[in-house]
Amino acid sequence: MSEVIDSASREFWRPPAATATGSPAMIEICDGCETEFMPGARFCHLCGAARQPIHKPTNFWVRLLEYSRVLEFQSVKEWLGLPLASLISFFAGVGCLLAAIAVGVIYSVQNLADFQAIQSWRTQWLLAALVAFVAGILLKQAGTTQK
Repeated sequence: MSEVIDSASREFWRPPAATATGSPAMIEICDGCETEFMPGARFCHLCGAARQPIHKPTNFWVRLLEYSRVLEFQSVKEWLGLPLASLISFFAGVGCLLAAIAVGVIYSVQNLADFQAIQSWRTQWLLAALVAFVAGILLKQAGTTQK
């Protein structure tokens, strides 16, 4: 048995060789500690950081579609932690706030009557937003007591 150990190679460590087993779509150097990933590894063997995929440059529309996944209804619902009825009233309130802002941007004041009309419209939109937000709060509390 001792003869086998004497003839064995005495290499304790050597850097990983580039082979075809590694995924070509993955980054080869760790961002955290700047060491080379082991072939086929999903995590760095030194710092444990996850191996990131290589981001290929894409056109504007593909990137826009990737970012629009953040705005999917289900992901927004999970992110805010709201039940469906509260989420709908929250979006209605945000829409009313945007409408109140748009009234001030779109319409210009020519005289006192225009100023009063614009302020009345803004007040109505802000009251609608307030009602929508209060409804969302009440619907959230009603949804939590039922569960």
